[in-house]
Formats: sequence, C-alpha cells, structure tokens
Amino acid sequence: MSEPESTTASHQHYRRSLGTISLTAVGLGSIIGSGWLFGAERAARLAGPASIVAWVIGAAVALTIALTYSELGSMFPKAGGMVRYGQYSHGSLAGYLAAWANWIAIVSVIPGEATASVQYMSSWDFGWAKGLFDGQELSVSGVAVASVLLLVYFALNWFAITLFAKTNTAITVFKVVVPTLTAGALLLAHFDTEHFTDHGGFAPNGWSAVFTAVAVSGIVWAFNGFQSPLNLAGEARDPGKSLPKAVIGSILIALVIYVALQIAFLGAVPTADLANGWGGLGYTSPLADLAIAWGLNWLALLLYADAFVSPSGTGMIYAATTSRMIHGVQENGHLPKLFGRVDPKTGIPRPALVLNLVVAFCFLAVFRGWGSLAEIVSVATVISYITGPVAVMALRRLAPELPRPVRLRAMPVIAPIAMIFGSLVLYWARWPLTGKVILLMAAGLPIWAWYELRKPFAELKPHLKAGAWMVAYLFVMAGVSWAGSTDFGGEGYLPEGWDLLVVALIALAFYAWGVRSAWANPSLAAVKLELAADASAADASAADEAAGTAAGTGRATDAEPAGAPRG
Repeated sequence: MSEPESTTASHQHYRRSLGTISLTAVGLGSIIGSGWLFGAERAARLAGPASIVAWVIGAAVALTIALTYSELGSMFPKAGGMVRYGQYSHGSLAGYLAAWANWIAIVSVIPGEATASVQYMSSWDFGWAKGLFDGQELSVSGVAVASVLLLVYFALNWFAITLFAKTNTAITVFKVVVPTLTAGALLLAHFDTEHFTDHGGFAPNGWSAVFTAVAVSGIVWAFNGFQSPLNLAGEARDPGKSLPKAVIGSILIALVIYVALQIAFLGAVPTADLANGWGGLGYTSPLADLAIAWGLNWLALLLYADAFVSPSGTGMIYAATTSRMIHGVQENGHLPKLFGRVDPKTGIPRPALVLNLVVAFCFLAVFRGWGSLAEIVSVATVISYITGPVAVMALRRLAPELPRPVRLRAMPVIAPIAMIFGSLVLYWARWPLTGKVILLMAAGLPIWAWYELRKPFAELKPHLKAGAWMVAYLFVMAGVSWAGSTDFGGEGYLPEGWDLLVVALIALAFYAWGVRSAWANPSLAAVKLELAADASAADASAADEAAGTAAGTGRATDAEPAGAPRG
C-alpha cells in the first residue's frame, strides 16, 4: 500500500508550535464552553443540591479515562489522536467504531456552542432577539444567527495554527475569569442555605437522578474537552511532558470552577422559583436570569457578552480538533484522500474543515436546542471513551518496546476502573436515549463497509475478529439499558442496585475480551515504522546541531591566537 507514505508526508506539514500553556488553554477552553452557562441549572433540575456531587463524579470519570488517553497520546503524538488508538490496537472495525463515535460527539458540539450563544441572546430586551428561541428550540431566525457563528468558528481556523493558539489563549483567560467572577458575585448577592435541605432535601429525586445528571445534564459534555489537546498532539512541541499536564490540569481547574458555580446557583435561586421543586426550574438564560433577579445588571451584561465568547471559543477549538480527527480517519483508510490534505503553508487541513462545517450545519438543522444536543454528545462521548482503557493495556502487550513518555505503574488498575466508569455513565443516560445513540453509531457502518468489504475475506477476518468485542458490547449495553431499573428508564427486570453491579461486571468482561482480542495489525506496524523514522530524523538533527556547535567552537578557538599579540 502506498497510503502510509502519503499520510506521513501530509502529517509532516503540521507545525509543532504548541507548548504546555497553549495546550492547557485548549483543554480548559474546550471544557469551559456552554456547559457552565446551562449545566448548573440542568443538573439542579434533575438532582437538586446533590448536583454538586454529580460534578465531582463527572470529573472523576473524565480524569480516570483521561489518564489512559494521556499515555496513548504521548506514545502517538499525531494529529487527531483520539480517532487512531483503536485502529492501532484492534484494526479497522473497532478503530472505525471508536473514531465514528468520537467524531459524532465532537463535531456536534460545534453547533451546540452556537446554539448556546443564540439561546442566551434571546433574553436580550429586544423584540427581534426574543424571537430567536421559543423556549424549546431555535426559530428560523435563531438558526440563521447560529449559522453565522459557525462560519466565524471555521474562518478563524482557516488561516494558521499560530493564530488559533494566540486567539484561543486570550479567549480562555476571559472564559476562566468570568465564571469565577459569576460564582463570587452570586454568592455575595444571595445565598439561601435552606435550599440545600428544603424542597425535597439534598437529593430530592434520589441518587439515580444524580447519576443521570452526570450523563445527560451537560456534565459529560463539559469535561469532554479534555481530549482536545490529544487531538492536537501532532502540533505539540514536547508531547510527552505537555500532554498529560494539559489534560489533567484542565480537568482539575474546571472542576473547581464548576463546583463553585453549582453551589452559587443553588443558593441564589429565588425561593419563589422553587414552588414546584427543583424540577420546576425553566430558565432560558439561567445565570443571567439570576443576576437580574438580584439586581446584578452589570453581571447580566457580562454574561450576555460571555455567552458569545465562551461558546465561540469552544466552537473554534472544536472546529480545529475535528478537522484533525477527519485527517486521522482518512489516514485510517475510511475517507477519501482529499480529507487528508494539509496545506503546507499554514499547516491547516482545509478540506477536513469544510467537511465538518457541512456536518455542523446538518446537526444545527435537526437539533435546534442546547439540551437535545447535549444529550446526544454526552452518550456518543461515553461510547468513544471505552476504547482508551482497552487500547492502552492491549498496546502494552502488543508493543512493549514503544517509548511511553507517560507511563503509570497503576494503569493495570486504572484502565478497568475507567471501563467500569464509562459503562456506568452510558447506562445512567437512561433508555431509550442509550438505544438511540447506539443506533446512531450503527448508522456509520456503511462507510466502513464501503472501504473494507471489498478486501479479500482472509485479509478482513482478523479485523472482524478483533472488533467483535466492541460490536457485542454496544448490543449488550443496549439490552441492559432496556431491561434495567425503572430509575434509568428500563423495564425493571434488573432491580435497583443490582443493575449497577451487572453493568460493572459486563464492563470488566468486555474489558478482558477487548484486551485479549487486540492484534499486531498493519496500522500498528505502519505507525511503528513512522515513529522509528521520526526518532532517526530527530537523532540526525541533534547530531548535526552538535556538530555545528563543535565546529563553531573550534573556529573561535583557532581565531583567538591569530588576533592575539605576538612576542
């Protein structure tokens, strides 16, 4: 096959210009998008004051899974990293399913961020603005405004990665300051401690509602941004050191901000608005509405401005990372070569940007509300997560010789726990949503079939065998979700409590199957050769630099006596 040679050449057009600070800004900028503008209210509506715990659980899930991906990202510092790892460990079927789920989860965030901005705009005190959102979804004029924002996101990514990095770092600083200021201002304006015990108590809808809040209220949506630095690994200066710092640091910083916002929101809700309990909340622009309720008009204006900046910053980042993901899918062999082209002058995969723009418009046309998009994104994200824990341990078995700048001794424990966490969150999303998104995953299989079924069966068979665990996992999880506890939308065949144990055991069984089924496939062999070539080139460059330095020192030494006084 000639493809690896061309993909390597294309890959070399990326510029390694992003350091730890820029990558952390990318991660934090992805995490702090529209989630903080709506997540506190949606989580409180489901879980009441226990929504605080939901944010902590969400961070723990994201951090555990992120640790597995940090090792993979440092091993394979390539653009669009998140869509590649399953391909390296299990071949085309599992790799494609993981890449499809990950791409669906990320590309749909882009119209979601635009939708969030327009939804906040609808609270402006202008007649035309109020017509942008009808309380459930965007109107035709609202979709038009959101479409303009999509064009802005992609225009900012069209020119150069350095422009993207500079713009994003500045936006991220603003995005961190405003949520922090919002939490502090609301805490000082009004804080009713009785809200944490009245109106049904700390967990008015039970702990199952807390778990569901993790899955569908925007919490998974929010923390999903940790993967953005990994998708830009091909442009990191020192991926072994900068990637884990960026991924873990961005999650922990965001957790502190989100918990502070949730506490402030719970205490600031006017008691009259809780007449029907926490589930009766129905704010259009939650934090801005609270700011106006307590006379913080300056804060409301700041929030309306940030409703453009925060989601737009995240939309801009995801426009960048999804284009790298498309490039990765093309290199995996499941898209035309056009989408693997990288502009040699700017280092931007422009055809991939155009494809994602078209898909973003399609999502915007179908899902016009932030809540509906958040649910789809969250479940698809969790499905994509399960590849990391399996791939990281499978590759330790298949390729122990590959350098691992990030290698945790506790990974044999962390990986199965991450698999359990991901499976539980998928179950918590509730039936029938889980079934709908799993069906959406199956909708991508015809693309895989177009490229793969033309191959001889003897060549295809090991890919099918190695990927069978993931196909079976999706069907089994759909069945468990349907048969599960009524607390999670199921038919009640599995009683409450036991259902969680069953999901955990299923996760461990498929984890073991997945790790054992990995094989030394052609994609892994190709990336080994590429990494070896990169290492040789780096060694040669270092040797040339050392030789040049030595030569320069020698010339200076020889010249010194020539200019010295002679006796």
